[in-house]
Amino acid sequence: MASVNKSTGSDATHPSSHAASGLTADDVARYHEQGFLALPSVISADEVARMRGIYDRLFADRAGRANGDQFDLAGPDEEDSEARLPQILKPSRYAPEILQAETIARVEALVRALLGPSATVGGDHAINKPPHQGAETPWHQDEAYWDPAYTYCSLSIWIPLQEATVENGCMQFIPGSHRGEVLPHQQIGNDPRVHGLEVVPGVVDVSTAVACPLPPGGATIHDSRTVHYTAANRSDDYRRAYIIGGSAARTPAANPAVYPWREGQQTTPRAQRARHSKE
Repeated sequence: MASVNKSTGSDATHPSSHAASGLTADDVARYHEQGFLALPSVISADEVARMRGIYDRLFADRAGRANGDQFDLAGPDEEDSEARLPQILKPSRYAPEILQAETIARVEALVRALLGPSATVGGDHAINKPPHQGAETPWHQDEAYWDPAYTYCSLSIWIPLQEATVENGCMQFIPGSHRGEVLPHQQIGNDPRVHGLEVVPGVVDVSTAVACPLPPGGATIHDSRTVHYTAANRSDDYRRAYIIGGSAARTPAANPAVYPWREGQQTTPRAQRARHSKE
């Protein structure tokens, strides 16, 4: 797969395309140059409180577990073990009121400002790092999870629902890493039972990493190839993050890569729940 600056384009940098988002031309240029952007305020304090109430309810109910949408991202996801990094895919499926939120309108404006007016929003998930024992999310690229038969023009918007600090696991990025290939990955700890992926240790130089602490309701935005990380949660509270994606149309890859790590997963408990939910 050829290296491309997937997110640039004349529509994405036209002033009228980002006026509603609150982004400046410098913000847009910095995103395309660095592969990420940190914004101190995206949603209001009232919206943070509303979203946090929905978020905490979903995790308390383990929403989506029977369908395979709630699982441990960093562990084997066995019923008798405590999750180290609980995740819910498609939380808006289990709480449709999310889609009527101020959050979605803000995200739509940001996505179109950065990827162009035809870009769309979709694919939300939530990650809830438990206090003191919430595992790190190792260095990885989002695109490593996806089908390499396509070339993507995609981003993720990560919104903390409390202060995000280095201590509790704010986002960290390798500037410019979105311009390279998808790096070799493996399951976290090289354990095939684990759903989460990590860049193979030693492959990426993390000495230039930039940490992005944020107040509640701020956001980071990153390209699907930007290498990123969050530390373990060493604080006294959960570290709540709501993540939603945006993309322009994907296209077939001219020379599709092969991702061997996609074939090696043995995430049996989650797969069994998902299969039973369809029977």
